[in-house]
Amino acid sequence: MVETSMNTTATLARGQGVALWRQIAGTMEREIASGNLAPGARLPTEAELSARFAVNRHTVRRAMEELEGRGLVRIEQGRGSFVAEDVLDYPVGRRTRFSETIRRQNREPQGRMLRIEEVPAEAHIAEQLCLRRGRPVVVAERLSLVDGRPIAIGTHWFSATRFPGIAGLLAEEASITRVLTRLGIPDFRREATRITARMPTPEEATLLEQSRTRPVLVTEALNLDPEGQPVEVSFGCYASGRVQIVAES
Repeated sequence: MVETSMNTTATLARGQGVALWRQIAGTMEREIASGNLAPGARLPTEAELSARFAVNRHTVRRAMEELEGRGLVRIEQGRGSFVAEDVLDYPVGRRTRFSETIRRQNREPQGRMLRIEEVPAEAHIAEQLCLRRGRPVVVAERLSLVDGRPIAIGTHWFSATRFPGIAGLLAEEASITRVLTRLGIPDFRREATRITARMPTPEEATLLEQSRTRPVLVTEALNLDPEGQPVEVSFGCYASGRVQIVAES
């Protein structure tokens, strides 16, 4: 988590007709605009801001509410206040590739595998992959980051019979696209994407570095090879404060 530094003291113009909370909000807005407060940086606590501006916490809270309402900061209960990040457009369409999408926006994609294991296919996954229920599938859970900030958790299922050895390749290579290329699937397309929203689990909130009270966007997708055979079923869990999903025709 990026921490930020601010001037330890600040002088407000008192008794001149401008509310103190407005002056505090204006000062912090200028510091955000100047780059002194970086996107994603944790802001000082209410107590620290109260000391800096020599006001009570209610005045600080009113200033923070103003900044939050204008989209300049985000307040997360139990975690603190942060400078709002730019919201990333994430298009989903027939050909959706995480790294390509992020690099087109001049951002740096990263990925980290959280879990890889072989399990029996549950009914829904088996149906999507055209398998019998209980057949072995490999499930891979991956954390996706942009410029070092987590934006999504992806859970991916593959037929262990069709792709023997995929678990080992996924352990070596964070890019699912490159792994599938090595397994003879140089290209694949998305058959459909379902988008919903819900509250995160405690584990998801921790991995995404967001509040448990902020919703996440959830996608369910099926990818097919050029012959129309199922390759992968995936679920994505996106930090809604940092990502907006754009449906492409």
